Amino acid sequence: MQDENADDGKKLVRGLSLIDATTIVVGSMIGSGIFLVSAESSRLVGSPGWLLVAWILAGVMTLCGALCLGEVAAMMPKAGGPYVFLSEAYSPGVGFLFGWSQFLVVQTGTIAAVAVAFANFSGVIFPQIASTNYIVQPVILGNYAFSLSTQQLTGIVIILLLTVVNTRGLKLGKLIQNTFTFTKAASLFALVVLGLFVGWNASGAAFTSDWWHPAANGWTIEAAQPAAISAGSLAFLLVLGRAMTGPLFSQSAWNNVTFTAGEVENPQRNLPRALFIGCMIVVTLYILANLAYVVTLPLAGIQTATQNRVGTALMENIFGPGGAIAMAIAIMISTFGCNNGLIMAGARVYYAMARDGLFFSRLATTNRFHVPATALVAQGIWAAILVLPRTVTVNATTGAAEFGNVYTQLLEYIVSVELVFGALAVLAVVVLRYRKPDADRPYRAWGYPVVPFIFVVLSVLLILNLAYLAGATSGIGYLIAFTGIPVYFIWRKKV
Repeated sequence: MQDENADDGKKLVRGLSLIDATTIVVGSMIGSGIFLVSAESSRLVGSPGWLLVAWILAGVMTLCGALCLGEVAAMMPKAGGPYVFLSEAYSPGVGFLFGWSQFLVVQTGTIAAVAVAFANFSGVIFPQIASTNYIVQPVILGNYAFSLSTQQLTGIVIILLLTVVNTRGLKLGKLIQNTFTFTKAASLFALVVLGLFVGWNASGAAFTSDWWHPAANGWTIEAAQPAAISAGSLAFLLVLGRAMTGPLFSQSAWNNVTFTAGEVENPQRNLPRALFIGCMIVVTLYILANLAYVVTLPLAGIQTATQNRVGTALMENIFGPGGAIAMAIAIMISTFGCNNGLIMAGARVYYAMARDGLFFSRLATTNRFHVPATALVAQGIWAAILVLPRTVTVNATTGAAEFGNVYTQLLEYIVSVELVFGALAVLAVVVLRYRKPDADRPYRAWGYPVVPFIFVVLSVLLILNLAYLAGATSGIGYLIAFTGIPVYFIWRKKV
């Protein structure tokens, strides 16, 4: 693999401090998920206790992954992150499949989903921005449709705006990242404080429901997840695993800072610290935010929040309609900053692949601001295209077609594929200790080998779980990743 910091006119510049790297971790993780996905998770598990367990387990996985990836990131502080780790531990082909899936669906799909969430909450303040306010009417193709609404256009504009901003240099990109990360972390902390100390409802909140017996709250496995019934006594565990999908998606970008490893100052020291500090901050805030939900809102209020906007429901409960507007602004700030981090980091993976001759050669270049501008533009265009698809359902009463967005499907495509590559990246710690025992390791994973064991075992269980309960959507995610196999061999012939 080539040195991306080599003085050949294509070099990256190490301009990210520990604080900058930490804000990439925090800012890329905190998006829209924490304000939305608890509605679906609470419908699946049917009680406040199991809702918190789903978030805690997802948090444990994230922290275990951060502790492990810190070791290999400090060993190989190069642009591309897991692309580099997987290539070194297994083969260049495995690394390529990671990068290919990042480009086709994982990173770009996340960017698209977060952009749609930004536009969704923009509609609270600007009613003209709506999923039904069409510029181009839906064109139906089976169970999907393509359209251009004002909501979709807003999402596309945000993607392209942040793409252009990040082509203007690392200094501007990290300024936006730091500013928005501090602002939205403070907003999420404020939501926690308001929920725990102002919104506390001593009589009708979710915490007064039965914590560990969902059936006592009116929950049934048939309504929550019919496909799990055939699993018998394991049915609820399968449902709990499915309920972790949203929390894992909300934390899925925790490793993005490793994509930018070629631009982090003193990476042997700062990368492991940024990973752990950033993940600890976000996991703690996420668990406290869900605790705020269950002490402020009734269980049914969490489960049936309008358009799954649990965070908005909490603020409305405390402040009335004005609270909904304040929450919408906070989430717009959150998603804007999140997408900046995702866009900044993601392009470094394709840049690294192109440097190794495994992607379009133009993506291996940097501009006069020492950033991979062509990779940024390619990523931005594809992410914008992913905003256009809509789901199609037929209203049973009227027979009319109803159009949703692909947020849930993207979530399940992304989580399934990320779990596979995440487990392989963490397992790379074990593989590289065996294959390269004498390699310089500035940081050795705390808790080894227990920590990687926890991450890999939970990942495998969730991969099997999603294959059982959501075979169609997770299968599509795998198929997208596997399309990279013939592409890899084509590019290998060019090298």
